[in-house]
Amino acid sequence: MITESSDERGSDHRSALRRLTGLDLETFADRFWGIAPRLTRSADLPETFDDLMTLDAVDELIAERGVRTPFVRMAKDGRLVDKTHFTASGGFGAEVTDQIDSGAVLESFAAGNTLVLQGLHRLWPPLIHFVGDLVRELGHPAQVNSYVTPAASQGFSPHYDVHDVFVVQIAGTKRWIVHSPVHVHPLNNQPWSDRRSAVEEQASNSPALDVVLEPGDVLYLPRGWIHSAQALGDTTIHLTVGVASFNDYDIAHHALKALGDVESVRAPLPAGFDPTDPESVVPHVHRVLDAMRTALDEIDRDPDAVRRLADRVADRYDDLVRPAPVRPLQSVAAMGALRGEDSIRLRAGVIARIVRGTDGVSIVLRNKTVTMPTQCADALEQIARGTPCRLDSLPGLDTDDALVIARRLIREGIAVTTAV
Repeated sequence: MITESSDERGSDHRSALRRLTGLDLETFADRFWGIAPRLTRSADLPETFDDLMTLDAVDELIAERGVRTPFVRMAKDGRLVDKTHFTASGGFGAEVTDQIDSGAVLESFAAGNTLVLQGLHRLWPPLIHFVGDLVRELGHPAQVNSYVTPAASQGFSPHYDVHDVFVVQIAGTKRWIVHSPVHVHPLNNQPWSDRRSAVEEQASNSPALDVVLEPGDVLYLPRGWIHSAQALGDTTIHLTVGVASFNDYDIAHHALKALGDVESVRAPLPAGFDPTDPESVVPHVHRVLDAMRTALDEIDRDPDAVRRLADRVADRYDDLVRPAPVRPLQSVAAMGALRGEDSIRLRAGVIARIVRGTDGVSIVLRNKTVTMPTQCADALEQIARGTPCRLDSLPGLDTDDALVIARRLIREGIAVTTAV
């Protein structure tokens, strides 16, 4: 039977965050998260990153994996290269026009263009698992790109990101110049290009950090910190692990969306209203703000309304984060081999809400709802807690029924078998 050990991923000695920072979650959160950069040298980290990415792995991805856009970009001096310069048809049996042409990538890279491999948390197995662990530790969505830069080249000019980043130096050396923000905690709709002149002016001042990353070093940058990098010597590779942190604005955004349920807020402004006259608009602004305060106070006093807002944040997380991958063929084999003494648990990354109804109990997921008989409710709630559950001990079910439910949950991609 295919099993997944309960301590295989995310245990303390394999903590993704500790691998990146050398710190536990509480210390990192208190001193650095969204606050300040952190440079951690390889000597202060528990292990190398050779299992995540290497020079050979980059060559394999380009030459043998049939990678397509948008999983790859090329850039030089901050400008993107048109994809037609490094893609082509895959040839007979793979007639897709945007597959990577390894020869064209070679030519472009040799000419000084930076190679960017994007979305590796969806493409490269070691990074799929690593980023999944990091997401579960931080509670925020994450993704990873790899930047492969020719000797003595700069891929992108000074800029800031609208997400936090962990820069992991894989090969070669790269100089990083970091400046403090011109716009603290930028939202995802507030890109650096909107403040280009301020960013360029700040980048001309003395930096907050001017460091050279060696293989195995990691640099953490909160969103908004301005940075640029230049390869030194030979070809360099670094990973950028981007973390799209949730923030107070996300909750406020959902609260404002909830105002759409308030009839008075949906009412039209007066006929003959002149939107070009600020003086005539000001009274309406005050009136609407008063109405918003009243409506938001009512929401705050209603536990069910507050819970609905919390559910919307969870829904947004569910939209951005995918569950841990499953192997279909192995899962089918595992279903057939299940016995009462075996255990299952909720698939990592699945957000499952158990809703009891008059006609049964439903498991509500991001993209579907699965309904089962009422007698399964206690067992499903136990499984939804995420801890391993032995099938012959599930509450409310005999062993035969438990096996039927377990096979259904595995087939639906909700649960996985596990060794305990």
